[in-house]
Amino acid sequence: MGHSHHHHRERNLGITVFLNLIITVAEVVGGLLSGSLALLSDALHNFGDTIAVLSSFIALKIGKRTPDERMTYGYKRAEILAALFNTLFLFASLLIIFREAVLRLINPIEIKSTLMLIVAVIGLLANLFSVLLLKRHSKESINIRSAYLHLIADTLSSVLVVLGAIIIMFTGIRIIDPIFTFLIGILVLKEGISILRESVAILMQSAPPGVDMDKLKERVEEVEGVKNIHHLHMWRSNDREIYLEAHVDLEEDMSISEADSIRKKIEEVISGFGINHTTIQMEYDVCEDKDLIRRKSP
Repeated sequence: MGHSHHHHRERNLGITVFLNLIITVAEVVGGLLSGSLALLSDALHNFGDTIAVLSSFIALKIGKRTPDERMTYGYKRAEILAALFNTLFLFASLLIIFREAVLRLINPIEIKSTLMLIVAVIGLLANLFSVLLLKRHSKESINIRSAYLHLIADTLSSVLVVLGAIIIMFTGIRIIDPIFTFLIGILVLKEGISILRESVAILMQSAPPGVDMDKLKERVEEVEGVKNIHHLHMWRSNDREIYLEAHVDLEEDMSISEADSIRKKIEEVISGFGINHTTIQMEYDVCEDKDLIRRKSP
C-alpha cells in the first residue's frame, strides 16, 4: 500500500472529523430551535462519530511508528484499541438513542417539522458524503471499519429524522420515527458485536479464523527432513498481520546450513496460509511433548 494511498486515507478521515463537527453544531442549534428531540439525539450520535473517526485517525498515526526497544512489535495494535473503543462508544450511543425512542413512544411532542426537515437533510447529505469518503478504506482495517460503521449508523439515523419530519409534516403521525429507530439500531448493534468480538479476539492473541492448523501441520510435515511440528502459537498484531512460531523436530541431526535450507521450505509452505511473520525453532529430538498445541504452561 503506497504512501499516496495512506495520505488519501488520512485526509479523508480528517475531512470526516470536520464534517461531523459541523453537523453536530447545526443539529444542536436546529434541535433547540425546532424542539426536535430527534435532531438532538442525532446530534449526540454525530458527536460520537466525531470521537470515533478522530480516534481512528490518531490510531493510524500511532500505528505508523516504527518498532523500538520498548515496543518491539511496533504500535499496530493502537488500531485495534481504537476499534474496541469506537464499538463500545457506539453501543453507548445506541443505548441513548433507544432510550429516547422509548420516551418518544410514550410521550410524543410537538415540533417545528419544516425546520427539522431542513437541518436533517443537511445532516443527511453531510453524512452520506462522509460515508463515501471512507467506503473505499473500510475494508482495509478493523479500525476504519468501526469508524465507518458509526457513520453508517448515523446516516441511517439521519434518514429516520428526515422521514420523521416528512411524516409529521404531512400526516401528524410521529410514532413511525421511534419504531424505525429500534429496527435500524438492532441491525447496527449486530454489526457492532461482530467488530467487538474480532477486536477482543485479536487482543486475546487468539488464532485467526480461516487458518486450518491440521492442514498446516500436514503440509509442513510433508517437507523432506521434517519429522514433526509442535508447540505452535499463532496470533495477530492487527486484523492484517498474522504471526506464527513453532518448534520443528528434524528426522536426523544435521548441520545448521542444512537445517536452514529446510526452514526456508517450511516458511514457503506457511506463507501459503496467509501468515506474514514466521519464527521456527529447529530441533532434533529435544521436546518430550510433541503436541501441536502445548496444553500445559512451561
